Amino acid sequence: MPNAITLYTNPMSRGQIARWMLEEVEQPYDMVILDFESGMKSADYLAINPMGKVPTVVHAGKVVTECAAICAYLADAFPNAGLAPSTDSRADYYRWLFFTAGPVEAAVTNKALGFVVPEGRDRMAGYGSFDHAIDTLERAVSGQTWICGDRFTAADVYVGSQIDWGLSFGSIPSRPAFEAYAGRLRERPAYKRQKELDNALIAKMQKPS
Repeated sequence: MPNAITLYTNPMSRGQIARWMLEEVEQPYDMVILDFESGMKSADYLAINPMGKVPTVVHAGKVVTECAAICAYLADAFPNAGLAPSTDSRADYYRWLFFTAGPVEAAVTNKALGFVVPEGRDRMAGYGSFDHAIDTLERAVSGQTWICGDRFTAADVYVGSQIDWGLSFGSIPSRPAFEAYAGRLRERPAYKRQKELDNALIAKMQKPS
């Protein structure tokens, strides 16, 4: 009998974020690996996610796309995992989850593509400037263990993934606060499981046929 959760992913994608979150909630899930062309652009998959991108999580018939939304959804769907603060204590949780999904993601992507906000036009960009967004993100992870203080939450899965990847690929500058935060994330058992599983899939996919 299939599990209640299905993850549509590719290990060489943001699908790693959703897999990490699934490992954190410790729920069984089925996985469908899609290639970037025929799989993600197939009619069957476009009926699930019209963007033709991964990851997508389907839980009991409900479709969730976008990594930040997947993290928040799974935290609420499985409260016993303790990955969402109580509803009256979610200010930092929502603030930094969506700040990273919005301004930080846009700033990092635009810089990687070589786009620079024209001088004097920073008010039109939600992130203002790359340096401003990164400086603000640095403050968010400074002076405390996790985004919401001493408690690890789903926001750390998403924010932490962006920082972890950014440090690995050089799209986010190495700073002591980022390195220390990423170091704490890499010690989590669920993070280690996700990396082991996805790295094994990547190695298999890259093996010459």
